[in-house]
Amino acid sequence: MRLRHAGFTLFEVLVALAILAVALSAVTRLTVMGTDTVGDMRNRTLALWIAEDRLAFRRAARQLPDIGKSEGTVTQAGIGFVWTEDVKPTPNRGIRRVEISVALDGPTRNYALAGLTGFLSTE
Repeated sequence: MRLRHAGFTLFEVLVALAILAVALSAVTRLTVMGTDTVGDMRNRTLALWIAEDRLAFRRAARQLPDIGKSEGTVTQAGIGFVWTEDVKPTPNRGIRRVEISVALDGPTRNYALAGLTGFLSTE
């Protein structure tokens, strides 16, 4: 008469560990994706604030800016950004169209995180 032992076989344990490994890697990937999304939203919010600051600066000056492009750098929350300002004429000579775009300073300078368009007048 043989006694049967209760428990799992080595094969069952290996299958359970494989399933657990796949599940944990999926959870880790989701966590990393969530963290990247939060960082991207922070950068986009800061970029929009910079664009709004540039437009407010132009409005506070109460003079029409020269037509053309200009750019500069600014640090916000310890992160370097590059802003580009494109001033264009309108059919009304007393109004100028200002397009501002903001990107991270570095290799991704051509990828705008935020853009803002406004109109300026001397009145």
